[in-house]
Amino acid sequence: MITRRLLPGLLAGAALAVPRILRAQEVFPSRPIRMVVGFPAGQATDIGARVIAAKMTAGLGVPVVVDNRPGATGIMAHDIVKAAAPDGYTLQMASSGTLAINPTLFRNLSYDPLRDHTAIALVNTSPMFLVATNEIPVRTLTEMIAYVRARPGQVSYGSGGSGTTAHIGMEMLKQAANIDMLHVPYRGSPPMVTDLIAGRVQFAFDSSSSMLPHIVAGRVRAIASSSQQRSDRAPDIPTVAESGFPEFLALTWAGLVGPANMPPEIVQRLNAEVNRAMAQPDVIAHYTSLASTLVGGTPAEFRTFLESEIHRWAGAVRASGAQVD
Repeated sequence: MITRRLLPGLLAGAALAVPRILRAQEVFPSRPIRMVVGFPAGQATDIGARVIAAKMTAGLGVPVVVDNRPGATGIMAHDIVKAAAPDGYTLQMASSGTLAINPTLFRNLSYDPLRDHTAIALVNTSPMFLVATNEIPVRTLTEMIAYVRARPGQVSYGSGGSGTTAHIGMEMLKQAANIDMLHVPYRGSPPMVTDLIAGRVQFAFDSSSSMLPHIVAGRVRAIASSSQQRSDRAPDIPTVAESGFPEFLALTWAGLVGPANMPPEIVQRLNAEVNRAMAQPDVIAHYTSLASTLVGGTPAEFRTFLESEIHRWAGAVRASGAQVD
């Protein structure tokens, strides 16, 4: 029997339960979605995130807002997403560096890409381009190796940050070619490219989206690409593999992830929207112009790819000797 004394408490409890029930019945998405990017505006992952976010906004009917959170080689962004509610409203456009390289590069990494994140969709893969400042007389990989060997420890190369794919890719080349160069890390690719053009650093490996426009404009000199085959977008640029190092391969890539334990139906909805975005002609044209290959596929395929990339880059990081505390 419900007494007068119990009735107010029951009514109050029922009133509190109503919002919970309504929230549980919300159709996803019903409010803006945050897409965290662990790099500065203008960096390759950021540009791709904005292209995909714009198409997802149109498809989902709610704003998908890019939130740049650079710092600690992308770790800050991963920590933000790891701690977020797994409701689909906090996502991350992450890169090969933060998802595949950091687990081996850092001795005490605060996140595990497979345990703490949900794989949603692999967006693209891209070659990196090895380039030189126009201030030095180097045009081929053979000339680069000779130039550096004649100046051990005096030649510098820039990267968008310690632990990035560009950093580890150059360390792989250093080991393969037995050359000694000084690494100069920057807070993202744009300031590094500015110094490269000015001759303050002599070499760099960086993503096609970052480097190709400067190569075409003649602001930097292309030496080689990091893929196994020449890029259709830049067929005159030889690969490192064909220039004396046949096993060399170092691709960059980006993919959409969320916090661990996201509901499968939300993951599938987001995956469908990313795949739909990648099928749009202007998105295809954008990535093609940057020598990048759109991938797509299922969340399960992305997770399998991520597992294989973590394993492959672990060997590269250990072989390079790079380690960050």
